[in-house]
Amino acid sequence: MSDAGPIVGIVIVSHSPDVAKGAADMVRQMVGEEVPLAWCGGAPGGGLGTDVAEILAAIGRAWSEAGVAILVDIGGAETNSEMAIELLPEERRGRVVVCDAPVVEGAVIAAVEACGGAPLAEVQVVAESLTA
Repeated sequence: MSDAGPIVGIVIVSHSPDVAKGAADMVRQMVGEEVPLAWCGGAPGGGLGTDVAEILAAIGRAWSEAGVAILVDIGGAETNSEMAIELLPEERRGRVVVCDAPVVEGAVIAAVEACGGAPLAEVQVVAESLTA
């Protein structure tokens, strides 16, 4: 936790568990343990895919009162992340966002911003600026 309060959490969602874990490893190497971080990837039965229940669990592991920014790789990951957000308790829904950003670069820059104490909206804007 920063001196200013809680730090925005980061969730990485990929169709590939290896990609999700690799991106999370990169974030940890760049910013250390200060940022709440979780990742998930792969279909429930194995192979490529994403799973709403796993995304919900990842949000829980990275939960912060400052909110959670989710970085996704492709279409289904975004759709399932949005479904997971809808399943959160009402008081948490407004504090979780899916960033329209490249998953690896977005996760790293979002974590750097979060580590500096930026609020959720700023973390999202900075991550999404990578697509401009």
